Amino acid sequence: MIQYRDAVTGDAAALSALSRQSFTDTFGHLYRPEDLAAFLERLSEEAWAAELGDPGFRIRIAEDDGVAAGFAKLGPPALPVERRGPSAELRQLYVLGAWHGTGVAATLMDWAIETSRAEGARDLYLSVFIENHRARRFYEKRGFERVGTYVFMVGEQADEDDLMRLAL
Repeated sequence: MIQYRDAVTGDAAALSALSRQSFTDTFGHLYRPEDLAAFLERLSEEAWAAELGDPGFRIRIAEDDGVAAGFAKLGPPALPVERRGPSAELRQLYVLGAWHGTGVAATLMDWAIETSRAEGARDLYLSVFIENHRARRFYEKRGFERVGTYVFMVGEQADEDDLMRLAL
């Protein structure tokens, strides 16, 4: 049975491993090894510990029998969008492949929307790789609309992401 809870500092190692595995499984084939390695450094246990200790971030973790299956991370808006008022940013929503289609992503997204709304955000922003069709369809079904593009760096490789907004 899948359980959801707010992540704590002690979850840094699990979140680092989950985020590295999820990114590599989904996108690893697109990059030179050195670019992938440079990006994965940003997902280190130390980086996660810093964010878990920062009150500007909210992180929700999904666990299946104690195994981390996915997470959602809200953080201060950093994407290059023209905000219409108070906003939140969904920095990451990662679910490992074994849990795709189980409702984990939908539950984590519900949490992100409800939390953003409760904290007074008017809009929720995110970026998604233009070729990640599964994720784009998921966000569009939830009401997100494309509002621009963004250059997302993986090492020295520039990828094009769509910027998306959900009016809360």
